[in-house]
Amino acid sequence: MTTKSHYVHRQIPRKIYMHSRTVCAYGLIASYARYTILNMLKGWCNDDHSRLFPLSKFGDGNSIVNLLRWMDHHHTHARMFIDETINRMEVLIMSIIKVELKDLLICVVNEKLTVEIFNRKAPVIFQLQKLAVEESIHFLSEPSLIDVNNNNEQIFTKQPNLDLLLKIFHLFSNVLKDFTMKNYDVDLVIRLLFPGVVIKILFDLFLLVPSHRLKTFIIGLFTKLIQASENFKLHDDIHNFILHIFIELLVNQTYLDSLALKNFRRCFMQLELTRMERQKQLVSSLNEWSSFLKDLAITLDLINILTNKIEPCQWSELFFNESKEILGEKLALTKEMVETAHGYFNRTADEQVMKFMNETIKLTENSLSCEFFINFIEALPAESIPDSTKYASFTCLCNIPSVYIQTRVKFIYLFNVFLEKILPKIDFTVSSGIGFVVDRIRSVRHCILFVTKFEIFSTSLAETADSSGTSEVNIKFDIVKASLTEHPEDTMFYQAYKQLYCDASRTFRRSADEQVWTANYVGMFSNDQGGPYRDSVTRICADLCSTRLPLFILCPNGRTNDGLNRDRWIPNVFPPNRSIPVDIKNQYRFVGQLMGMAIRTKLYLDVRFPILLWKQLIHEEVTIEDIEAIDISSFAILNEMEENIRKVKGLSERDDDDVKSNCNCSFSSVMTEITFDVVSSTGQTYELIPGGFHIPITAANFEDYCMRYRQYRINEFYRQIEFIRQGLFSVVPRAYLTLFTAYELEETVCGKGFIDIQMLKRHTDYRKDDESSPRIQRFWSVLSEMFSEELRKLFLIFVWGRSTLPYRDEDFSTNFVITHLETSGNVDEALPRSYTCSFTLQLPAYSTKEIMYERLNYAITYCSSIDTDRRMN
Repeated sequence: MTTKSHYVHRQIPRKIYMHSRTVCAYGLIASYARYTILNMLKGWCNDDHSRLFPLSKFGDGNSIVNLLRWMDHHHTHARMFIDETINRMEVLIMSIIKVELKDLLICVVNEKLTVEIFNRKAPVIFQLQKLAVEESIHFLSEPSLIDVNNNNEQIFTKQPNLDLLLKIFHLFSNVLKDFTMKNYDVDLVIRLLFPGVVIKILFDLFLLVPSHRLKTFIIGLFTKLIQASENFKLHDDIHNFILHIFIELLVNQTYLDSLALKNFRRCFMQLELTRMERQKQLVSSLNEWSSFLKDLAITLDLINILTNKIEPCQWSELFFNESKEILGEKLALTKEMVETAHGYFNRTADEQVMKFMNETIKLTENSLSCEFFINFIEALPAESIPDSTKYASFTCLCNIPSVYIQTRVKFIYLFNVFLEKILPKIDFTVSSGIGFVVDRIRSVRHCILFVTKFEIFSTSLAETADSSGTSEVNIKFDIVKASLTEHPEDTMFYQAYKQLYCDASRTFRRSADEQVWTANYVGMFSNDQGGPYRDSVTRICADLCSTRLPLFILCPNGRTNDGLNRDRWIPNVFPPNRSIPVDIKNQYRFVGQLMGMAIRTKLYLDVRFPILLWKQLIHEEVTIEDIEAIDISSFAILNEMEENIRKVKGLSERDDDDVKSNCNCSFSSVMTEITFDVVSSTGQTYELIPGGFHIPITAANFEDYCMRYRQYRINEFYRQIEFIRQGLFSVVPRAYLTLFTAYELEETVCGKGFIDIQMLKRHTDYRKDDESSPRIQRFWSVLSEMFSEELRKLFLIFVWGRSTLPYRDEDFSTNFVITHLETSGNVDEALPRSYTCSFTLQLPAYSTKEIMYERLNYAITYCSSIDTDRRMN
């Protein structure tokens, strides 16, 4: 190297130059060597690892663990590409552990496990456990090592590494979760990965480490083990210590003073409540605990019932005793009453009970007071037969004996009483999957009375309102340019966005009924006393649900004039492998900020988004049915393909070789020219996996294709809705809004929509009849006087496939048509028919208004499927 190098850097001494060059060359060689070994190891860890070179070629278990340790250090502190987002070493170690653990589990079945067998069958797991124990002992014997900086390579090779130690336990817990989901013997897996000595060492580390973050990690690990197995138990000494800390955290409010202490408190609560639920603690053990904990225990018990858990409730007697105190002896519940009534209710029936209660209980009253609610309960029917008159608007309740509806109402009321007591002390700022109690409460958000959640949410709104001043922002709007616009930048929405977005998270946090900005219409002499402001909001909303902006598109059902929800607008679709432009991201955030403004000021937005958008905003699960509600054909082809494949596979299982050959040909014909791609809601085609356009569908990968297809469709708008969510939560506090259902959130943003009967009459045509005929007069009487608002929406869906009327007369693209339906038998037994494409109702000439009400009610409730000729059945 010395003789051949061409030295030109005269300002650097030759000796220093050659030394630097040599060090650089060695560094590059070392880096490339690390990546080469990493890729070799990663290749070994595929499903066909047995066909490759043995892992032992890299050395014994100890050598491999040292190699992995070096590679992990390289990824953390010296990786070549600083933008790497995936820790490939963690993926690699997980793969090795899974392979070894599977071999070990097979071995345990056939022979007694010994140290020698463990080391031979699972050398990496054995050495990782040994490393964890040895380094833990170093920390326990010399606590000062915890603060040693492990970034230096020389220190790294000689000193124990706490981060690596905790990473090993983290990887073990992830492997445990994977094996639990695949129905392995979870108790055996726990004993192999977390033997008793490891649990004791972890607890000793918990006592030793000063960081709340590390303590929280260890307690969270214990919680995962308890959740994974009902047979896993902490040692009595460990449990007693944790129990005393838990009680102290509950009663000592100083633990709520900082975020770290709040997280510390929450992880203890999750551990102890998980343990109590698993071990079925007796009621007597609650006597020494705080009243908050008793209320929390009862609340969790009631959630178990509401989520249809079959096992007996562990605090049932305490709950029933409390029910006597609240409702009195006459109305008190018994276990038999609750269990009998419970059999009549599913989620849909519970949602209708909640709707009935919410319609009756007004926010302006002290609705949860005993006196008010006892009067409300006593006014309910209590017979042992259904009451179709009282619950005429609630199809599920019409067939349930009235006494059980009354029981369910009492049960839900008591649940809300206990919930109201604990809500202020629960931290709802955490995301799903972090807080045990928070997740359980959110799982029954559909059973929380609106008055319960709205009261605490309103308090949080008041606490976070902007108090910096009341001066309004003056916004200039060029409505002439907006009305003639051919560019998105000229719309009312974009004009508002450019002038308001930078400070919207503050200026939009006004109190109810306050005007957020003053609308100044350029070239006009209006003085904004509220009218121009409200008009500007209306115009902004009209832009959102239009083609004038690139943010939203009409849903597929609307574009094809097919199925339901044809008036709903969905977020525009962007290529999944590309980032969304920054300006578009900010516009989505501004949409969310407008939603927050509407919630605070009660100036509701006139926007028509599908329920899946509102669900995703508050992290409710989006289902395939939600996708089909806006795109009826989205899964039709896929479902048909799956059905054909099931038939082909059923035939291929026969022993006849000719049949098998024909089946394979049939499969190939079904899959002809289909590859790993998906057609989006905008009609564009994207790859489901890299190179998907060139990967044909086969019998082996068909299930994976179906899974990826459905996953794409469910998460198609995830990024766009995430930006809307960010904007929404920059204006309103997130915590208690996550207790709202998707429908409640929509109403809170958009207000309670209503069907304008007079507008509908103005846009109705009659065939073989006129407006003065008895049949037509009965129809309008039923629709305006006997139908509730919910039934009117169902009726509109039945005849038009949408739940709302246009907001203006000029927006009607077609008129409603009522025509006579001829019947061959008893006319009063016939059902009406509808054709949603042509907005037409075929109406029999029923003899009375009451019969017409019953027939229409039945049709719109139970006959809302659409067949191939787009007729409502």
